[in-house]
Amino acid sequence: MGQATVKTAAKSCSFLFTNESPDDIFVKEEVSDEQKLFARTAEQFMREEVVPRAEQLYEKDWDLTRKLLRQAGDLDLLRADVPEQYGGLGLDKVSSALISEQMALNASFAATVSAHTGIGTLPIVFFGTPEQRARYLPRIASGEMVSAFCLTEPGSGSDALAAKTKATLSKDGKHYILSGQKMWITNGGIADVFIVFAKVDGEKFTGFIVERGPGVTSGHNEKKLGLDGSSTTAVTFDDCRVPVENVLGQIGKGHVVAFNSLNFGRLKLGNRNIGLARIALNQALAYANERHQFGRPISSFGLIKRKLAEMAVRCYVGDAITFRTVGMVDRALEAVDQNDPMQVMKVIEQFAVECSIIKVWTSEALGYVADEALQTYGGYGYSKDYPAERIVRDARITRIYEGTNEINRMLIATRL
Repeated sequence: MGQATVKTAAKSCSFLFTNESPDDIFVKEEVSDEQKLFARTAEQFMREEVVPRAEQLYEKDWDLTRKLLRQAGDLDLLRADVPEQYGGLGLDKVSSALISEQMALNASFAATVSAHTGIGTLPIVFFGTPEQRARYLPRIASGEMVSAFCLTEPGSGSDALAAKTKATLSKDGKHYILSGQKMWITNGGIADVFIVFAKVDGEKFTGFIVERGPGVTSGHNEKKLGLDGSSTTAVTFDDCRVPVENVLGQIGKGHVVAFNSLNFGRLKLGNRNIGLARIALNQALAYANERHQFGRPISSFGLIKRKLAEMAVRCYVGDAITFRTVGMVDRALEAVDQNDPMQVMKVIEQFAVECSIIKVWTSEALGYVADEALQTYGGYGYSKDYPAERIVRDARITRIYEGTNEINRMLIATRL
């Protein structure tokens, strides 16, 4: 028998300067039965509990949203990226990606879950003190407490460090007093805890963990193009008293907290984007086979075949690049102490270029697939009685949030 193949961790940007061995590249076919179980659990939950209640979600039934989050927590679907000692599962990133992919069955609920488990949780996982992790993570992982991430402001979006929200230390030194407003906050109307970024003394950009209470007010739910079933509001902090123990990370290092958390969010967004693109392709394919014109199904026409082929190309490539990268991250993590969140964060940070590439490519691929799916439906695609128009509307935001594609392209070039 030959020697067993030893798989090594590919390095960030290795696709530019080296030829990796095929054995060192993760492909989706390597997903284990245990990892597939998490995907099946997520799919079953979405198909049986969420999809049948989609209209209630679109009508902004936030009690139902919270109930579904608790159910997801009971099924361990919110625990993937939380360490075991804090009520999570501490799963590999492939398992986490597989769960995220299935959430695409309802894009609105996927946005709610993503904001909660990603940018609403990871700052505490990576940068929280042991006391902060013990206080918040078990309740976030169970769905008992809903989380949100507050970075964008009316006058600062991509230029996050231009934020005007201020934090002033109280005279007794026990609290920071936060004053300011955040915009476009996913889960803004339903969250119990917020990851908030403010400038201490108007200068030092810093992260805080803020619980809903006096001084925290959510605005109206925004009337959006898509994601109708997710809560997006402004959140105002008016003399909001935050215990000094709730400073997240170091004073003046809030950019480290914010940008690293967003980086990992981009990785998981790629899987959701391709999951939704695959749904659009399957719907278009089924319709093209059923719809007859000139005595035959439209799927037999050359131009429709071309549409379906181009959609399939993007789904296939997106699937390959997302799982290749997630697998690379997992193999790199095997070399560090995964019970040390800072070591985990530093590994993920090394793949910032790949995360931004995935965010840009999959969001634009999704936009293309969604638009061509609607075109395949013809006039029916423009009707809300058919599924294509909703996917087009839900897909559009993916080129804007988690860092606009313009900003991510800048990040790619700068990192290179």
